[in-house]
Amino acid sequence: MKAIRKILAAIRKADHEFGLIKQGDNIMVGVSGGKDSLVLCYALKLYQKFPHTNFSFQPMILDLGFPNSNIKKLQEDFKKFDMDLLMVDCSEIYKILTIQKKDKENLPCSICSRMKKAAINKAAKELGYTKVAFAHHADDAIETIFMNEMYGGRIATFAPFMHLENANIDFVRPLIYCRESDIEKCAKELNLPIMKSTCPNDKHTMRQVIKDYLAHIYKEYPFAKENFLRMLTNNEHLDIWTNKMFESIEGTDLSYHLVTTKNDALLAMNYLNSRQNNVEDLLKSDIYLLYKKYEIIGAMAINSNPESIAVIAIKIKKNVNVYNVKKKFINALNKKYLERYPNAKRK
Repeated sequence: MKAIRKILAAIRKADHEFGLIKQGDNIMVGVSGGKDSLVLCYALKLYQKFPHTNFSFQPMILDLGFPNSNIKKLQEDFKKFDMDLLMVDCSEIYKILTIQKKDKENLPCSICSRMKKAAINKAAKELGYTKVAFAHHADDAIETIFMNEMYGGRIATFAPFMHLENANIDFVRPLIYCRESDIEKCAKELNLPIMKSTCPNDKHTMRQVIKDYLAHIYKEYPFAKENFLRMLTNNEHLDIWTNKMFESIEGTDLSYHLVTTKNDALLAMNYLNSRQNNVEDLLKSDIYLLYKKYEIIGAMAINSNPESIAVIAIKIKKNVNVYNVKKKFINALNKKYLERYPNAKRK
């Protein structure tokens, strides 16, 4: 059973680095019936036995109304592993997707994804869960970043931990450091009862095209597989144009930009540390370098959440009109954050 040990080590690493599972958590686990979600449920049951873990979880599957799905058999199979699989009736989703399909060849995947997420949110809230776990893994994350680059013109993928403010629910992805090949091996070693997908789009999506393309790259350049995963956390070497962009304050020669690189962080800390003893609080904040005519004149740190926006620290060079400049930067950044959190109070 070497594969399950590798899966558990990856879950432990993700949990440690991203704070996915807290003491006392009661988690709803989204199950599709495929290898990823079954391995996640089996692994979480073992992970409950680890020291310093105290959480419960409930596997749940949505009945989307697709023809020929065999959810009842999967529920029986779950009992063999001493787990109950909760089924939530969402059969109207397939009917809606069929209507939305119109004259297109495939069902609309994006609509299906949004509806499934909304259905899981609703079920979790109604049943008293504040956290939902999905079985997305490392290769899913890499495929997503390629898809977003191609179709969205943006460098982005899903997060290991995400809080939805409107629904007041957390999404976590404990398998984020697991490779799909290890999950496949684990499912075979454990002889997990994988339910065949009845979605007519299965294996006929753009994600599958990207998956096949990446498989070709990995065959030609094996080192790329680990490098593509490393790039998702390699913030120190993130070097894109947005890191060089300035946000100007209208009617002035002042501008600022968010610190995203190690060098910029060191510059900012040189300003802020002299008047701020609690460096840990600073590092948890958004830190900005402040400029006058594109010359650095100071730094500023802000803490923000839906309830409050607070300036933690700000320092400007002495040879600048400190009071007026400070006021302009504080007002500009407060306005920026109020657009994100319109109901927050300024502190």
